Amino acid sequence: MTNWMLRGLVFAGVMVVVRLIQGTIINAWPTQAGLVSIVLLLLFTAAAFVWGVLDGRADATANPDPDRRRDLAMTWLLAGLVAGILSGAVSWIIALVYKGLYTGGLINELTTFAAFTALIAFLAAIVGATVGRWRVDRNPPPRGAGTDEERADTDVFSAVRSDDTPTGEMAVPAAAAAAAAPAAVATAEREAPAETTKPTAEPEAPTETIPTGTWGGGTEAVPTPDDAKTEVIRAEPEPGAEPDKD
Repeated sequence: MTNWMLRGLVFAGVMVVVRLIQGTIINAWPTQAGLVSIVLLLLFTAAAFVWGVLDGRADATANPDPDRRRDLAMTWLLAGLVAGILSGAVSWIIALVYKGLYTGGLINELTTFAAFTALIAFLAAIVGATVGRWRVDRNPPPRGAGTDEERADTDVFSAVRSDDTPTGEMAVPAAAAAAAAPAAVATAEREAPAETTKPTAEPEAPTETIPTGTWGGGTEAVPTPDDAKTEVIRAEPEPGAEPDKD
């Protein structure tokens, strides 16, 4: 049986008993009808309040984290509706036999009186649950090992703080690191390859000899590209001049 069903059945029975007592006392002392009704209603409210306190204390003790606690509001809302509807229906059936029980019509019992009973039970129980949780949160019990292990899986920040070094690396003491630094620098200098520069000689560009326009004139050397051959160009002799005999 679910929690809300159990509470609904219990308070439905309590309300039927309250109404039977109310009818009997009012028939005996009609002038005290108002006081009797108020006292009986306060007793019903106190019973719902006490049960709510017990639920709140048990829930807060079992779940110290407020985000993981049960939804007691929905539980008591359903319980109040069950108590109001059942108590109204049962009271109406009893009134058919026992005329001393004051009831209205069936529709009135299943709507108006049921809503009133549900509201009283719900409000009293929720206030009691709030008080019960507050009393536990004000003086929380010491947490055991099981609670710490359960919280360890969801504490993301503690997992990040506990692992400050990167994966696969080992922390080196400061003294050892300072002693190893000069040796590492000397090893790096010995292993560094030396740069050598080789002088490069520029190949002499071949030249081309071109004689000037006058006979027997000097020649002019003109540099040519690397692969070009030297070409000698002779000028034509002047008319009447003796040819040059090589």
